[in-house]
Amino acid sequence: MTEKVLTSGDISEIEKAYQHFPLRSAACIEGLKIIQKNHRWVSDDAVKELAELLEMSPAAIDSIATYYSLIFRKPVGRHVIMVCDSVSCWIMGYEGILNHLKNRLNIGYGETTQEDRFTLLSICCLGTCDHAPAIMINNDLHRDLTPDKLDAILETYK
Repeated sequence: MTEKVLTSGDISEIEKAYQHFPLRSAACIEGLKIIQKNHRWVSDDAVKELAELLEMSPAAIDSIATYYSLIFRKPVGRHVIMVCDSVSCWIMGYEGILNHLKNRLNIGYGETTQEDRFTLLSICCLGTCDHAPAIMINNDLHRDLTPDKLDAILETYK
């Protein structure tokens, strides 16, 4: 028998979330967000356990999880860097920011640094076109970027 992924704390949080919905299954996204908040990503075993808890099939949970780009179905680093690749960021030099990140961290899109510190992903828009180029690290938005600013920002995430 495999060891359970969800802790009693995870289960308690998810149960509290589904109290606010008419059906347990309506708390699916909240459940996925809780798992990711506590474990950094949502494993196949976590999907199965959540499905059982919410009285859904694992396939239904997985279809929802894979639809949303901010639900991570593969392990990620302690800090997730989302690089905006919208038209505005592209025009304002996002490629220079992306190349600087790739060179500095020695990773490409979808990869995690060896020390598990950063994962690099793209996002289609961060909604800050007037301050492009932009990235988001975890939930922190960074705008009007230059390579020098980027180096200082990265140093704040240990």
